[in-house]
Amino acid sequence: MPKSKRNKVISLTKTGKKPGRENNERLFNKIRESIDQYQTCLVFSIENMRNTHLKEVRTDLSDSRLFFGKTKVMAKALGTTPAEEYREGLAQLSSSIAGNVGLLFTLRPAQEIIEYLQTFVKADFARMNCIAPLTFIVPEGTIYSMGGQIPSAEDVPLAHSLESTVRSLGMPTKLVQGKVHLDQPYTVCRQGQKLDSKQANLLKQFGCAVAEFHVKPVAYWTSADFKVTVCDAMEE
Repeated sequence: MPKSKRNKVISLTKTGKKPGRENNERLFNKIRESIDQYQTCLVFSIENMRNTHLKEVRTDLSDSRLFFGKTKVMAKALGTTPAEEYREGLAQLSSSIAGNVGLLFTLRPAQEIIEYLQTFVKADFARMNCIAPLTFIVPEGTIYSMGGQIPSAEDVPLAHSLESTVRSLGMPTKLVQGKVHLDQPYTVCRQGQKLDSKQANLLKQFGCAVAEFHVKPVAYWTSADFKVTVCDAMEE
């Protein structure tokens, strides 16, 4: 009686490259291609990362190339030692690749790119673990949609349907004559405090955008002189 194909043992020892490795190799090769194609390579860091804002930067700099991936791969593509660097001077630039950083390749003058990045700032809502830049207190009485950020005459009461929502986020609220009410002021957060998820959600609920997305130029290299310029030193 022939053996059933359903019980056939299939060896998994012969497999293709792992997707992660393929992505790393692709990033590595694209960075090296960009080194050959563009005159300037700039390392930038990002505060309060948001993909929507980063996409806007990519659109504004559509004639340039931005890479935001694994720092070890980006550093390896440039070369981490003088013996390994892809072009002269790039090993010095790769030492700046640490933390939440990316690479930007461009044919535009370096100063033009730096000025653009320094002025690109977007207000956004804080997320958990962000440090609160202010103390936010919701006044006692009827709660308004902006949580006391503007005069009540210019605001509207918080929708009664949201009472259970803000209560679940820690506010001791109740409904009084169909309006969301506090018996005493409630401190959502204090300046310098690390936000938890409930505090971040309450700030967002009251439209308090306390975080800023901004891109900081760190250092750049140019093929014109193979030198690395530290942007902080330029500002000084």
